[in-house]
Amino acid sequence: MEFYAEEGKKLDEACSSLVLPALSIGNVGQLAVDLFISSLRAERIGYFDDPNVLPCAGNNAYAPSPPGDLSLPLEAFDSSSNRLTLVQQRSPVVKGMMVEFAKNLANFAATNGKKHVIILSSLDFKQWQNIEMSSGLQIYYLSSSSTDGTDEDCEKHGWKRLPEYNPAHRRWEYLSSANEENIVQDDDLLFEDLKEEDYYPSLPFAALFSCFKAKGLKVTCLLCYCSEGDNIPDAFQLAEAASKILIQSPNDFEGTGSGRWIVPFSWKSVYGPPPDTSLF
Repeated sequence: MEFYAEEGKKLDEACSSLVLPALSIGNVGQLAVDLFISSLRAERIGYFDDPNVLPCAGNNAYAPSPPGDLSLPLEAFDSSSNRLTLVQQRSPVVKGMMVEFAKNLANFAATNGKKHVIILSSLDFKQWQNIEMSSGLQIYYLSSSSTDGTDEDCEKHGWKRLPEYNPAHRRWEYLSSANEENIVQDDDLLFEDLKEEDYYPSLPFAALFSCFKAKGLKVTCLLCYCSEGDNIPDAFQLAEAASKILIQSPNDFEGTGSGRWIVPFSWKSVYGPPPDTSLF
């Protein structure tokens, strides 16, 4: 993986926290990162070239009118006032290369002085075993602060540790050992038929969590259950949860009043133009 800074720009060494999505159902993590970039007026500082990420290109996702700048598969943004670096991923990882991709990102984070990594992602609603909807969308977390994944600060926010996390499970053990040198990996383990208990450690967030943790970084995964469809409300709630551990003051957001989040301009075309009323 190579990082290319835009002309005249560089990574802000004071930005010690890194926020990024782990691609999953509904693209909730990516949408939540979009909200942060737009609402904090984060500045794009460069992009990554990684052979494990599929290529794609599009118009600027945050400008009211396309300035002619291309959006690329993997970009970095800084919000210096909040000491945040945000990475946005717009295309999936090549099949079978998720661990290598996670290793590359972990190396980048460790090399550039990141101390805390926040991974935003989603889980398939049909995998939810203990459904509790009385208090609305439940945020689950996984932290590197302890061996069982618990974290006191996360608990204070009312979030629940992902109960399915089991570091002794063979796939979680595989992800941990994949970061050790001189270890021969059994790659067939990644491609054999998944059993129900294999669902969680098979997801991208698990590989990212394990690789960042192996570098000695503090890692917090924030997760929510959802289904495919209009996942914008899920993205707002996941971003709101992340802001509780990332943003010191609501005034750091560019939005006003209760609408402190600024919806990216690219979201206006998510579902295409309205139907032609002459058809009805």
